Amino acid sequence: MIPFSDPAVVAGYAEATPKKVPGLADLHRMAAILLAERAPDDAEILVVGAGGGLEFRAFAEGQPGWRFLGVDPSAEMLDLARRTLGPHAPRADLRLGTIDAAPEGPFDGATCLLTLHFLDRDERLRTLREIHRRLRPGAALVVAHHSAADGADLTRWLSRSLAFAGNPATPAAATQMAQRLPILATADDEALLRDAGFSEIALFYAALSFRGWVAVA
Repeated sequence: MIPFSDPAVVAGYAEATPKKVPGLADLHRMAAILLAERAPDDAEILVVGAGGGLEFRAFAEGQPGWRFLGVDPSAEMLDLARRTLGPHAPRADLRLGTIDAAPEGPFDGATCLLTLHFLDRDERLRTLREIHRRLRPGAALVVAHHSAADGADLTRWLSRSLAFAGNPATPAAATQMAQRLPILATADDEALLRDAGFSEIALFYAALSFRGWVAVA
């Protein structure tokens, strides 16, 4: 996982990220709805890749009884999450590290948003398995990240995502992005969820090069 420790990146994260991810606020609302279908009103939710705190804030505002355990490998991004949460900060236990820093649970739901595309296939599968192990049977996991739609030209779709973000949408820039991120094909993303023990895997979000799934532990 790539830690976001550059002060300029951290300072601009809350403003820049919605410009990079189509419908980010709606993605957070949908994730909360999907989690709430299976989580109680007093749920404990695991958030992997919790830095920044944007999804935390959306969940906390929509579900006043939920509490959260978040992990992220960037101390700077966790500090930003605390500031973003504001008055909701006491409801979140934020810990420095990857999934291994999370307690055993069991949790009533989990999210991993805009994170898995930083992990290679083996580490991604390990992370998903560790999330699954920490969830109650029947709890939901919501994930969203860059994914190569089956049969599609990944560099073309990354170019479109770069254009959406206001960056130069050149083939060279898209190729560099594809080389930097270990993006998997959509079928592989779904296969890893199954291999990690999840079932009822369903695509609920597709926006340029981003895809999002809900799955059941």
